[in-house]
Parts: sequence; C-alpha cells; structure tokens
Amino acid sequence: MTESSEIAAGPTEWGEHPYGVGPWAEEYGTEPPTDERYDPELLAEGDRRNVVDAYRYWKREAIVADIDARRFPFHVAIENFGHDANIGTVVRTANAFAAAAVHIVGKRRWNRRGAMVTDRYQHLVHHADLAELREYAETNGLEVVAVDNVPGSVPIETADLPRNCLLLFGQEGPGVSEDAKTAAALTVSIAQFGSTRSINAGVAAGIAMHAWIRQHGDLSLAW
Repeated sequence: MTESSEIAAGPTEWGEHPYGVGPWAEEYGTEPPTDERYDPELLAEGDRRNVVDAYRYWKREAIVADIDARRFPFHVAIENFGHDANIGTVVRTANAFAAAAVHIVGKRRWNRRGAMVTDRYQHLVHHADLAELREYAETNGLEVVAVDNVPGSVPIETADLPRNCLLLFGQEGPGVSEDAKTAAALTVSIAQFGSTRSINAGVAAGIAMHAWIRQHGDLSLAW
C-alpha cells in the first residue's frame, strides 16, 4: 500500500483561461497579506486555479491542511484492473465531499483528466489487490460497503451506512468483482427506473457519497 505521488496537470487548473482572480494588488488595491498560507507567486501574478474563493492565493499545502482538519471519516475505493476512465470523476467527487482518502486497487496508472486537478488536494492511496485493501480497512476500523446492483443488496436509499466506512466501487461494465463482494460487510444498490442495466460508475460513486453525507455529514462545514 502506497500513497500516490503522481501529479499531472489537468485540463482546467485553469492556466490562461479567464477564470479566477488577478494579482492581489489589482483585485483589492491593498498590500498583499503576509500570512504564511498565501503563495507569494499567486499573490503577484493571480490565481487561476479551480478552487473555491476561500482558498484563493493559498499555497496548495495550506489548502490540503485546511481540508484535512475537517475531512469526513469515510473512504472511497475503486477497482482499476482495466484502466477505468471513471476514476478521475470519482476523485473529483471525493474531493468535493472531503473524503478521507480515495483508494485505487489494481493498476497504479489511471486517467486523471476527469479529476480536473483535484487529485492535488485529495489523498490517494494505491493497493495492489483487494487483499491489501481489506487489510487496510481492518487495520483502520473501516467497514467495507460495496456499491452494486446485485441480488441480495440493500437499497442505499434506506440503508444505514456505517460512519467509518469504505465505499467500494467496481469497474464500468462488470461492476464489483467477486473478490470485492467477499471483502464487503454490506452491499448496497442504487434504485433505477429506466431501461439501462447500470449507471455510470462515477455517477454511482457521487450518489453513494452524498447518501453518506446526508446521514453523517456536518452541513455547517459546507461552503
């Protein structure tokens, strides 16, 4: 088990795109702050990153530290045995909901485009296989909850999700693997009403994370 250190520039950390703010002096007409959380280069040149206004001009390390102080105790894991393109979306959504960490099981490399550079602010952990992930969960007191529409699953709309849990998602198409189902203490499903057999794995992850937030999240911490 290793924490990922790969950083890749995404399509919208916004670069020259006209989002964000300009130099501090131009925006506010005052001398830049000297608080150590602020990045001198961003203060001088402007901040075009994909961050909320409260984090404008902050150093990346300061942003991560601030989120760390209020992260929620749920983790997210997704199997990556076939370079699933949904992983970036899962990472981005986990960042939005301040998940403790995202665990990628299987192949180390994954498509970062959908993350839109949120992997810079989200803790990522790699596991070679499900056995390693399960050991991590047991060591850290996390109950594994698989998310898949399979016989015997409990509707997530009515399920009591554990506060300290690891939400586990399979790949697009095959869903959660048999090994993952074995590792899970609980399997939940998402109600569907149309013709398709399953919904996108990235979408399913967002629904599941929000279900956890509705049950356990402190909404006073939201921006």
